[in-house]
Amino acid sequence: MDFETEEQILHRMEELRLEHRDLDDVIARLSEEAPFDQLQVQRLKKRKLLLKDEMARLEAMLIPDIIA
Repeated sequence: MDFETEEQILHRMEELRLEHRDLDDVIARLSEEAPFDQLQVQRLKKRKLLLKDEMARLEAMLIPDIIA
């Protein structure tokens, strides 16, 4: 996924943060129920990790390369 502007990167990061928070809520609700689907919770947690990795990648795009 190629982004052209800093504004587009920031917008995408906000979308990812929102999805990450939503997954937190879903996982919490699923875990509160007595018999919950462990496989589904694991998949949601894996998706959260992928979102976090993508956010870190986008954040790195915003930091200019510094020549030491």
